[in-house]
Amino acid sequence: MWIQLLVDMLGLGTFYALLTLGIALLFGILGLMNFAYGETIMAGAVVLLILKDSPWWVSWPLAVVAAVIVSVLTERVAFRSLRNADPVTLMIASFAVSSALQAIARMTALPKVQGVPPQPFLQQSISLFGARISMLQILTLVLSAAMIALLAIVMQRTSLGVQLRAAAEDFEMAKVLGVRGSFVIMSAFAISGAIAAVSAIVLVAKQGAVGAEMGLQPLLIGVVGAVVGGMRSLKGAALGGLLLGMATVLLETFLPTDLIAFRDAFLYAAVIGILVIRPQGLLSGVKVRVS
Repeated sequence: MWIQLLVDMLGLGTFYALLTLGIALLFGILGLMNFAYGETIMAGAVVLLILKDSPWWVSWPLAVVAAVIVSVLTERVAFRSLRNADPVTLMIASFAVSSALQAIARMTALPKVQGVPPQPFLQQSISLFGARISMLQILTLVLSAAMIALLAIVMQRTSLGVQLRAAAEDFEMAKVLGVRGSFVIMSAFAISGAIAAVSAIVLVAKQGAVGAEMGLQPLLIGVVGAVVGGMRSLKGAALGGLLLGMATVLLETFLPTDLIAFRDAFLYAAVIGILVIRPQGLLSGVKVRVS
């Protein structure tokens, strides 16, 4: 039981951490709460739907490409001209982009929720110290952890990461010192799109369905996790998402059967309690860094 519980906690926790990073990355650099992030996830899921009969090594990379393209296009079309706008204007613009992408999905590929059969290997499981661990759980843990580790390497070991961290500290000063503002912002949107695509792969594998509004729940999870951990800290955002996912599994496991329906109420009551004690987030004092 405990092995199974640990795998469940780490799997969902790392997945939630991944969702929060896609939100926190853009907020740290632009101050943009990107409510169109959920539709970027949906864009990757649509590719998985279209290519549902293809092998994973074809559909998954193409889903990443599609989500990155959608994310970069939203920056180019909707947000570039609003770069110096106040946060409220940016938030309204992100709502508009979200609604537009949902409408496009309903008119084209997703007039209704459609099923996506799982990849055959995801239906298998392995035995570990007496516990049955599904390949889906392993996939969730491996993909999420690998994406987080890759982002950490980019942020700490590459020139792009240095520019991203400099822009997060003080965007105007970073431009004065030679950081290419447009390139950094476009790169941040591209990374956010790649994170969204990996999230879509996990979500579609878990749910087995794709719909125009499927991005709403992961968006909410990403925002709540990032707020708990600290919106301006990638490390804090990841911690917030990890704790949120682990707490969700613990509640599902140990709540009495007649209280399971109130799981989210208990969870978000705990979130409110954390924010009352520390409204700036758990690690808000640390700027956008990953170590």
